[in-house]
Amino acid sequence: MTAGLRELKKQQTRQAISDTATRLFLERGFEAVTIAEIAAAAQVAKMTVTNYFPRKEDLALDYHEPFTAALAHTVADRPEGESALAALRREYLAAVGRHDPAVGFTGPEFARMIADSPALTARLRELHDQREDALADVLAADVLGADVLAADSAADPAADPAADPAADPGDLTPRAVAALLTAVHRTLFQQVLDLTRTGRTNEEIATAATRSAHQVFGLLEASLGDYAVR
Repeated sequence: MTAGLRELKKQQTRQAISDTATRLFLERGFEAVTIAEIAAAAQVAKMTVTNYFPRKEDLALDYHEPFTAALAHTVADRPEGESALAALRREYLAAVGRHDPAVGFTGPEFARMIADSPALTARLRELHDQREDALADVLAADVLGADVLAADSAADPAADPAADPAADPGDLTPRAVAALLTAVHRTLFQQVLDLTRTGRTNEEIATAATRSAHQVFGLLEASLGDYAVR
């Protein structure tokens, strides 16, 4: 079997395990289902399940890796002239427009499953924390790099980027900004989940989320509108 076929087989096995687990969780609740039951239903060994999913919670929250990296990637890939705030607002509104599960469009049964499970609720908080960490790292590297470039281009021998607090790797500004921007996404994500649980249509949820996004991102415009402009 070629490397490509082996990788495809692994992806198919992983997806089959995830789909089986999700079906059982929705039918019986997250806490009521065991790893052994998932393995039996997916017709694989229990060790196979744990090899692909070391944490049971990630069988339900299967897209945790792209979720935690999404905000950082949006900021890292923003075009010239756009701030971190503007990039994240733009991408959030686009995600709402396509009813993306990454911003909470999960379906009523799935949203209720998360709300009814202390373990999944705790894991979701961890994922929000991880995406905050990733965003803080990108902002710190971005701002530091911009300040160093500005100092180099100034052609001033006395210019020292380390003397500028914004260029100090120990500066807390990127961490504080990441916390504020992630808090916006946490708040909006929870609103979408709450509306989903009540059975509102995706169109109704999108309308409410769009309105809320303009409101809460707007709260940060005065302080962060000019921060980390590429």
